[in-house]
Amino acid sequence: MNQPNVLTYSFIIPVYNRPGEILELLQSMVALRFDREYEIVVVEDGSTVPCEEVVAQFRNKLNISYYQKPNSGPGDSRNYGMKKAKGNYFLILDSDVLLPPQYLKEVDLSLSLNYFDCFGGPDAADESFTDLQKAINYSMTSLFTTGGIRGQKNAVGKFQPRSFNMGLSQKAFQASGGFGFIHPGEDPDLALRLEELGFKTALVPEAFVYHKRRIDWGKFHIQVYKFGKVRPILNNWHPQSAKITYWFPSLFIIGLLIAALLLLAGNPFLFLVYLFYFGIIGLDAAIKNKSFNIGIAAIPATFIQFLGYGKGFLISVWKINFLKMEPEIAFPELFFNDIKKEKTR
Repeated sequence: MNQPNVLTYSFIIPVYNRPGEILELLQSMVALRFDREYEIVVVEDGSTVPCEEVVAQFRNKLNISYYQKPNSGPGDSRNYGMKKAKGNYFLILDSDVLLPPQYLKEVDLSLSLNYFDCFGGPDAADESFTDLQKAINYSMTSLFTTGGIRGQKNAVGKFQPRSFNMGLSQKAFQASGGFGFIHPGEDPDLALRLEELGFKTALVPEAFVYHKRRIDWGKFHIQVYKFGKVRPILNNWHPQSAKITYWFPSLFIIGLLIAALLLLAGNPFLFLVYLFYFGIIGLDAAIKNKSFNIGIAAIPATFIQFLGYGKGFLISVWKINFLKMEPEIAFPELFFNDIKKEKTR
């Protein structure tokens, strides 16, 4: 696809009841080092705790627009923001991220050297994050966990960007219609539809964000459980995207159950293999984060991630592939209903 002569950037940020997050994100954006003008579009997705007063604090510091709309989910809110935006390249962020000062400069440099109509950047943990946030970040990004299933540097042309840190050209948005009404999963669905339309996606490793997930063990399990339920739906919609690697968390949990049964029967070998693996996780997380506590916390984080994702994946495979249920019927909680759709069309 042809690159525009001049790239003009619009940040698109949907928000739902998170004024504190928007405050921290906008504070980080004030410190961005970039010598061209850019705009920020904040879309309030039917919040009962709005961030309008927070946004007003930055009107003299940032080129920022603020819109309110009925709740229709993050995907539709991003579409709404992109329709309102003036730029020709959209930078889509979740409200719970912080930007390093060089973020926009790295994006612009990468696109000037090797243009893509859609890209994704990685997430990292800032030093200010809690031990729990750092442990969960490790489990979501490590090559030793499901983070290794995502695209990496050696497969940048096959990377499926995630909407917490995603770039999308105006041309690709108009051609694809933007995000769908499934959530989570709206971002890989869009990336796969773009691929089918002939657009290329890429990973820009230098364009990372600090992903400050507001989460506890219970919320983390619910989140990855939903991720697991979504994947077979995406595989059904986009058969070319199905990979054996998506089965790994389910097989991991099944293997762990078998290991426990074998241990009870007097054969500890497989269970010891699992203990060795979790030991590797704890050691690697401790070394990378320079913290024994984070290393210990990364072990339950990894277990919860595999358990939630693996369980959700198997349930979804059963309902979607074997019972042949329609996704909206099998998992209505993953879709925004038609009434909400009509409100923002």
